[in-house]
Amino acid sequence: MATGTIIQPQTTSLTSNDTAVLSALFDPESSPSSSISISNVAPTLPHIPNAILPDLQQREISAIQSLNTESPSQPSIESSISDLSVLINEYPKYAPAYLNRAQATRLLIGEETDLFHPRNNDLISRALSDLEKAISLASPSFPPDPLSDLQASLLSKAHTHRGYLLLKASQAVRQAGLSLPTDLAGLSGEELEEMASKDFSLGGKYGNKIAREMSVKTNPYAKICGAIVKEAMRKEREDYARGYQ
Repeated sequence: MATGTIIQPQTTSLTSNDTAVLSALFDPESSPSSSISISNVAPTLPHIPNAILPDLQQREISAIQSLNTESPSQPSIESSISDLSVLINEYPKYAPAYLNRAQATRLLIGEETDLFHPRNNDLISRALSDLEKAISLASPSFPPDPLSDLQASLLSKAHTHRGYLLLKASQAVRQAGLSLPTDLAGLSGEELEEMASKDFSLGGKYGNKIAREMSVKTNPYAKICGAIVKEAMRKEREDYARGYQ
């Protein structure tokens, strides 16, 4: 009869820094850098005088009103893009117009599976460029500065949308028949996924819960930690089983 060996579980002593790093990986909100102050003042945006903001918002709403249907027609989408472009030409620092134009441009592609079909490379480039501009205009010049609700909402949507496109790009790299636009060409699937994770993390910090979850799922370091934990558990089970042989 085999003699059972009692295996004492090993205890791992984590330093406070180790604990902080692991917490930040699996819970982005625990990181000190994730602290974002959102003020309860009236809606404001950088570069835009408060006196004209309501008028710009009304023009923006009018421009995208035809898109508020389950399946907007291509002429409706193109008309919205045209109206938003006019608004951008008049007020080039009005960030929401860039965000909405990126979203409207994305609608022109239609099926999710066609996002990175070669014929859509120009549309993807335009959408990414508009998202970059929206983020640049809406971001605080000094990160600790408080944001208005409007500003935080815009940044949340823009980072989450860009994260989604970058994640899809990381998947397209591995599929035959799909290609990346010039501004993403040469990046590996892993690099694109890491970029997506950073955008999802920021989208989450600005208030998007889905983006917060996606930042954990796509975080390369969290994946490595998860793989290490799984491997350690597998070895522990094997050692435990051998002890009873």
